[in-house]
Amino acid sequence: MEHYYVERPAGELRVKSAVLKLKNGRVFHFQTPSGVFSFGEIDKATKILIEHAIIGDGSLLDLGCGYGVIGIVLKAEHPNLEVFMSDINSRAVEFAKINAKNNNVDVTIKNGPFYEPWQDCRFDMILMNPPMAAGKKVVLKMVYESIDRLNENGSLQVVAYHNKGGTYIKKAMFETFKNVDDIYKEGGIRVYRSIKKKENVASS
Repeated sequence: MEHYYVERPAGELRVKSAVLKLKNGRVFHFQTPSGVFSFGEIDKATKILIEHAIIGDGSLLDLGCGYGVIGIVLKAEHPNLEVFMSDINSRAVEFAKINAKNNNVDVTIKNGPFYEPWQDCRFDMILMNPPMAAGKKVVLKMVYESIDRLNENGSLQVVAYHNKGGTYIKKAMFETFKNVDDIYKEGGIRVYRSIKKKENVASS
């Protein structure tokens, strides 16, 4: 069985609807395709990241956006936020665009691996629920290269199960940014946050 971190999923397309209800009562509807992470339901870690990420002003990149939950919901919750989204999986990108339209949000969505679609861009926030099934090498590349795509004082925020890869993600974030904090913990899931501080700008 192939994992979802591929450019073109091989399996036949199936589509299921999924609903996300936030603590504030807002409800979002998504079309979820097979061959993309979290088919048929919104996963718990994604919901935790949405509800507990520290969101400021400016621009946000939802890296590895899947069918679009994080970027779409945060744009709806923070209308002044400029939201960008990308994924290597072409089917994910197709459905992220469908879901953005269906949820009436204006976001920019591109297809491509890692930060390749954004070589000329920098962001104030990068959020991700990393593709653990793709392996440690892929996830670490996403972390290590994030600093080059952030503005000064920008943040990388990552959600993970602490004992299922989260420990090496947190370590890599500290190695990259020289700082990392657990900003939320719940049932083994943690949200980690690192900030690109002035002393790190020269190296990025």
